[in-house]
Amino acid sequence: MTDWEAALRLSSFLLVFTVFALLEWWRPFRPAERRRWASNLGLSLLGTLLLRLVFPVAATGVALWASAQGVGVANQLALPLLVSVPLGILLLDMLIYWQHRLFHRIPWLWRLHRVHHADLAVDVSTGLRFHPVEFLLSMLIKAIAVALLGLPALAVLLFEVWLNACALFNHSNIALPEALERRLRSWLITPQLHRIHHSRRWQESQHNFGFSLSCWDRFFGSFQSRAQAGNAVQLGLPEPRQLPQGLWFLLWSPFERRKEKEE
Repeated sequence: MTDWEAALRLSSFLLVFTVFALLEWWRPFRPAERRRWASNLGLSLLGTLLLRLVFPVAATGVALWASAQGVGVANQLALPLLVSVPLGILLLDMLIYWQHRLFHRIPWLWRLHRVHHADLAVDVSTGLRFHPVEFLLSMLIKAIAVALLGLPALAVLLFEVWLNACALFNHSNIALPEALERRLRSWLITPQLHRIHHSRRWQESQHNFGFSLSCWDRFFGSFQSRAQAGNAVQLGLPEPRQLPQGLWFLLWSPFERRKEKEE
């Protein structure tokens, strides 16, 4: 990862996080519960450190290598950037959608991903709350896809900045005006749509898997426009007993087998 790329990613992250945190303070959808932030930010920090150790070049480095070696579909076809960049962003977004569904479907992957769903409130910090091993697996999947497709580094960089911003947005605890919410959900997964995905009701949590575009859920039959409980949807795991929220317990919890019950 080059210095300018790291600076761009960090500055864009800090800007977007600050904007949504301020909007949550100004127009909260629910009362703020900031005690969880220590665990959420701690998981994100540990995941970032693990990624830097295992994947020091990140997905953009894989894209640069694939371009230099002529590896991947786009490189073999010599697609122009005007085609390969937007196409690459769309393909990566669809990949993240199906990856998300996979993490809900396969039991050992779900044990990692449930750390994210165990948050009993959803706000901008929840967009960073993923188990470090999930960070690692997600990067591995993305890197393999980038190499096979031969995506340009520009597409990968723009996608990662975009995806990070969308994840912070759709997890944010912002009370959007209803008219704006209706317009945005035609294209994007909004906070209201994503709260349905974080419902304790198992069937509701199997909807709205998208992290940015809402079209994938519409195309693949997983879109749900409203929770059964409306705006009073209960958040957390679809289990009688919720996970403790301490950082060290959340790190260990995927490796502790627990019987889960669907609702």
